Amino acid sequence: MAELNIKRVKSSEIEFKDRLVHVNRVTKVTKGGRTFSFAAIVVVGNENGVVGYGLGKAKEVTAAIAKGIDDAKKNLIKVPVLKGTVPHEQIGKYSGAKVFLKPAAPGTGVIAGGAMRAVLESVGVTDVLAKSKGSSNPHSVVKATVDALSRMKDPYTISRLRGIEMDRVFNG
Repeated sequence: MAELNIKRVKSSEIEFKDRLVHVNRVTKVTKGGRTFSFAAIVVVGNENGVVGYGLGKAKEVTAAIAKGIDDAKKNLIKVPVLKGTVPHEQIGKYSGAKVFLKPAAPGTGVIAGGAMRAVLESVGVTDVLAKSKGSSNPHSVVKATVDALSRMKDPYTISRLRGIEMDRVFNG
């Protein structure tokens, strides 16, 4: 797998909102009976272009969520958001999950399913068309969505890299 160009962000200077995506109950059967543990996948974001996800495992749901939030704050990326939408179409993949993100006109809203919606709202996207294909496993969908967002580039970066004016980036 190719190395991604991910822009890391420090979590100490930013205020985050966390969203619980999924809680999985795991049962271990032993001679003494059943033992339950929980795995929680959590997404954190500042709703202004920074997002991260994390997995927490513990014997109690609240402890698993707290661990997931701590893990998410260690895996933050910066995403370009232009006028409340993504800058261009992008496909993201992780394992069996495949997601497609497409910019939308103002007022469209976030047209996306559960796990994708949590990531997109946490990053601060207000208008986007999104489709999840393949696996519906929340862990894989979250990771595929973050993969798609991490590949996004804003037009200002493209114009600087190519050494051309902004109007040529939009008009070809």
